[in-house]
Amino acid sequence: MSSLAGQRVLVTGGSGFIGRHVVATLADAGASVRVVDLLPHPDPEVEVVLGDIADVTTIDAAYEGGIDYVVHLAAVTSVLKSIQQPELTYQTNVAGTHRVLEGARAAGVKAFVLASTNAVTGPMDDPKITERARLRPLTPYGASKAAGEMMMSAYTAVYGVRCTAIRLTNVYGLGMQAKDSIVARLMRAIRLGNGFEVYGDGLQVRDYVNVTDVVSAAKLALTDERWSGPVVIGYGESISVLDVIDEVLGVTGAELSVSHGTARAGEMPAVIVDTANAQTLGWTPSLDFHAGVTGVWQEWSSLSLDAPAFQGASAPLVVAPAAAA
Repeated sequence: MSSLAGQRVLVTGGSGFIGRHVVATLADAGASVRVVDLLPHPDPEVEVVLGDIADVTTIDAAYEGGIDYVVHLAAVTSVLKSIQQPELTYQTNVAGTHRVLEGARAAGVKAFVLASTNAVTGPMDDPKITERARLRPLTPYGASKAAGEMMMSAYTAVYGVRCTAIRLTNVYGLGMQAKDSIVARLMRAIRLGNGFEVYGDGLQVRDYVNVTDVVSAAKLALTDERWSGPVVIGYGESISVLDVIDEVLGVTGAELSVSHGTARAGEMPAVIVDTANAQTLGWTPSLDFHAGVTGVWQEWSSLSLDAPAFQGASAPLVVAPAAAA
């Protein structure tokens, strides 16, 4: 394993939810971190290149002076948005990933890590999703991430850039106020006293992995040369949407009016993952869902109702470096 101390690391999407945790952890490890994002980073000490990753000028500025490692997080991450805006999804997730890879090749980057998704596999053919599952995405989001993985495979084979795609399940944790995923939606509904709509019958099962465990996987993928190709990352236990609601209500002690709406197109009925490969590579999840949600609620319950989380604003909030370790 290599040390990140003194190394130059580019984090695309570093102003976002996962990105802020990654930036804090890399900085704590002694790395020199640069962010490229459409939004400024909440920490003014972090170097930021503002711009679109699909823009050549932005990428040229991001790699100026040299970069040793890349963590590529910038993306259209919403499945629903990808269905509504497939062109934007392609430009950001496919063309943008190509631009970032090209910059990495020219810079002689040592390792390149992509935040991918288990949605690249589509419907489950086996009891659990592994790295061997065939790619059969159901949405523009899943397809765009699969395309990114294929490009990375080529850049490893032809140009020698060690690329790792960490295929994430549902990520939650501290600092997710701008997200629209289920845990954030539940927290927001409870604080505002609103009802909560379940898409479909709520029996869909998902794996929920805490952002701190995602960051530890990304760090290993940078520093451990055994990490290459796709690696499935999740907690390793799946629960239904209804179970998530019950867990959140149990932790918060709140009451919530729950209704059921139309199921969303392209939704996978089940995501059950096997993380055995990641564990052979030295990674293991540390936070179960109960402990993780307890921490998230402690954060949300202390927020003012005037905070961006309750005003529809997308500006990310600062998370303490200690929370991302």
